[in-house]
Amino acid sequence: MRQENQVVKNKGGRPKKTIKKDCRVSVRCSLIQRKAIQAKAKSVKFSVSEYLLTMGLTGKIDRREKVLPKEVLQLIGLLNHNAANLNQIAKKRNGIEPLTAFDRAELLIQSRDLKQLSESIKNYLK
Repeated sequence: MRQENQVVKNKGGRPKKTIKKDCRVSVRCSLIQRKAIQAKAKSVKFSVSEYLLTMGLTGKIDRREKVLPKEVLQLIGLLNHNAANLNQIAKKRNGIEPLTAFDRAELLIQSRDLKQLSESIKNYLK
């Protein structure tokens, strides 16, 4: 007998789906047709199953691809550039060579650039 105040523990794992996809539909086709379907599914970045299900239910595939705005791509480029520079400085610092005056100046510039980049991101997201 279970008590009223007893809490059921979550066993973990993937949560149960409300609508299970437990039915299978088989399609017979030639090897050439199969390759064509696979190629079309790959071109729209779907699995064969997703492709056939979408085509069967709607008759069309929405080919909208997510494209990041130009500003975001520029910010990503700046972040990558700064990360590479900081990595070189850190490698030098962690190695035998001490930081030179030029390296220290470069580090200050990188620090300022990162602060400006952080502000740009905050302003963009407002």
